[in-house]
Amino acid sequence: MGIARTVQEYLDDNHIPYEATKHARTSCSMMTAEAGHIPGSALAKGVVLRWGDGYVLAVLPASRYVDLDKVRGIIGDRVEIATESEASALFPDCEEGAVPVLGVPYRLACVVDDGLEEHDDIWFEGGDHRTLIHVPGDEFARMMYGVPHGHISM
Repeated sequence: MGIARTVQEYLDDNHIPYEATKHARTSCSMMTAEAGHIPGSALAKGVVLRWGDGYVLAVLPASRYVDLDKVRGIIGDRVEIATESEASALFPDCEEGAVPVLGVPYRLACVVDDGLEEHDDIWFEGGDHRTLIHVPGDEFARMMYGVPHGHISM
């Protein structure tokens, strides 16, 4: 499959320089980091949360878990982890379970963990379980401009 069309169009339309690399198929984000030979703290993962009648995308390092209480402290509402089928319905051009970290092109609210700001380089899944996208840290920050930030992981 490779990069999801929505992700690729967003990156191209916003002139975000990126590199896409292939790796062996993985089933979780830490295995993806290992397969890509990158630190888990530099691999951004998306976790879909049910938020009232809608959803919010939490973006955090692969080496960490979302802290729902901390997310609630930022967005001020009750949130819970969405099911995999709910998440998949939000990203129709992605493989099931390969949640992208870009909410804007999917018209989805986001919240980003501050831990991702510590890296000069960030990687994230491109829409399947075999493709990683690498962007410079400052470009990742530009992609997340205007998105609420905070310590949302543990």
